[in-house]
Amino acid sequence: MEISVQLAILGSGAIGLSGAALAATNGHSASLWTRDPEQADALASGINATGAISGHFPVAASEDMAEVLGQADVVMLCLPGYAHRAVIDRMVPLLTHQQAIIVSSEISFSGLYLQMQIAKRGLSIPVIIWGTTATTGRRTAPDSVWLNSVRQNVDLSTIPADCLANGMALCATLFGERFVARENALAIALSNVNPQNHLAIVLGNLTRMERGEVWGQAENVTPGIGRLMEALDDERLSVAAALDIPVKTVREHFHKSFHVPYGSVSDMNRAMHEDGRGGHGPATLDTRYVYEDVPFGLLTSALIGRICGAPMQLHEAGIDILSAVYGEDFRRANDLLDVLGLSGISAAALRTRLEQGVKTPGMTANS
Repeated sequence: MEISVQLAILGSGAIGLSGAALAATNGHSASLWTRDPEQADALASGINATGAISGHFPVAASEDMAEVLGQADVVMLCLPGYAHRAVIDRMVPLLTHQQAIIVSSEISFSGLYLQMQIAKRGLSIPVIIWGTTATTGRRTAPDSVWLNSVRQNVDLSTIPADCLANGMALCATLFGERFVARENALAIALSNVNPQNHLAIVLGNLTRMERGEVWGQAENVTPGIGRLMEALDDERLSVAAALDIPVKTVREHFHKSFHVPYGSVSDMNRAMHEDGRGGHGPATLDTRYVYEDVPFGLLTSALIGRICGAPMQLHEAGIDILSAVYGEDFRRANDLLDVLGLSGISAAALRTRLEQGVKTPGMTANS
């Protein structure tokens, strides 16, 4: 007999709304936390989803985080990386031993930061981390979401790593059999291709973004931009090899996530566009492709590269180029890395930290 799980989702953008819709298709109910009281009112009548998932799904919503978390079996963080620390600090005092935590998706070792804060409270709650989101799409109204796709493969690990089996089972119950077990959070960090892909897309389309144009994303992954994505991917693969961590190539990512035939990155994106699943690129410079992916994605990848002795020159250059374009120092915009105690750490010690987390009494594989 299927058991209905009460899911609390922190975040009410496209990923939060689509996550609630996906959970509902598997028989579970969701409550959403939003900072916007007007959106909370709009969601009182439910979520309208179109695209890869279509239908009307009942949902509860509130700007009161304690209210949303109070009845939840599982809490899922669905926010951009630049909001993780502030929301985690607000969320952790409200958690109980009985709840499970999912980070969708983990970036800049935010799962480690969350697990450290949980341990400080003396709670024995493992943190489930995803390498990317289960869905892609955009919010079209306060209560509506268009789903471009539901990914068939989502990398998953837990902190501590010995809780992986339970984390896999829980996520499959909530969202279906689409998760791929990874050995630790370092594997998750090195498997996230979004920051490197978004760097190439942004560099090739900055004037479109700055002018507010509407443009197809996959359509504009031209051969040159595709080659840049592939070169960025070569750097990531070199770092993974230095750490002896198996990861998918960017071509495997597009093939497995979006079901397009193998080819060059440009050819695979053209196939997505021709199939009507190419999506739209950012129509503003104020986009998570930059404000999340540069200081929280690229910076973290570059840090791992330096730690393991495999510098990521294109990643480093991308951070500096976009800092110049935006007139901001994105190397100073990350509020997570400095508090994790990673300064001067060795590659072996980093792996151990991400596998074990911070131990609390009673933390076991059955927690």
